[in-house]
Amino acid sequence: MRLRPLKLAALLGLGLAAACTTTPTGRSQLILVSDADMDRMGATAFTQIKTSGKLARDPAGSRYVNCVARALIAQLPEPARSKPWEVVLIDDASANAFALPGGKVGVHTGLLKVAANQDQLASVIGHELGHVISRHAAERVSNQFATDTALQVLNSATGGERQQLMGLLGLGAQAGIALPFSRQHETEADVLGQRYMASAGFDPRAASTLWENMLKQAGGSRPPAWLSTHPDPQRRIQTLAAAAPGLMPVYEQARAAGRRPNCR
Repeated sequence: MRLRPLKLAALLGLGLAAACTTTPTGRSQLILVSDADMDRMGATAFTQIKTSGKLARDPAGSRYVNCVARALIAQLPEPARSKPWEVVLIDDASANAFALPGGKVGVHTGLLKVAANQDQLASVIGHELGHVISRHAAERVSNQFATDTALQVLNSATGGERQQLMGLLGLGAQAGIALPFSRQHETEADVLGQRYMASAGFDPRAASTLWENMLKQAGGSRPPAWLSTHPDPQRRIQTLAAAAPGLMPVYEQARAAGRRPNCR
């Protein structure tokens, strides 16, 4: 990707340097913002979400989503695995979840009505963790040449700047409303999420079942937001189903090693 000279000069003037990196799936990506800056952005957005008054008052539900999330987090590569992760349950009827740079996870109560068991819930949370590990939010910032805006938002996340911050991180102006990443990002997150769930001892076959449930909830006509970035949701389900047999040995090894999540 080429940057216009003036834009590149502005970015470098802010102490940033263009860097080509590689995602865990082997794809090249351009990153113009540091992990530390992205972590601060994630923390700022998460604070906004927590103070919005939408946290669910459901101790049992919170324990459940924390149990699933932390089993997955334990399988992440370093340094992500050792971050002080925080997982919250959000009182929102939409079947959604998100993960932010800096170790922040939010799960909507509506998702618990679609994910019939811990394995299906793990497929969603694992998908969101895949976005974080692949640095998709940082790539979104870089590709939109919005790094200068992002750094300004770090200092003052109010009004319009708060909305910009949420958008850069894949969240809507309303706290906790997840926005789809690109098709390429969504596919990468699917691949990684399914790997993480198998390694954590969750059945990778549940990933395709979860997305089938999502389509059924939408009445089989208009795909829900999580599937909207793919032209053919059925193909996504087929891809996840086709990948599951290859991950069964990973799942079985995890179970044999004692990784047997029992989240209720």
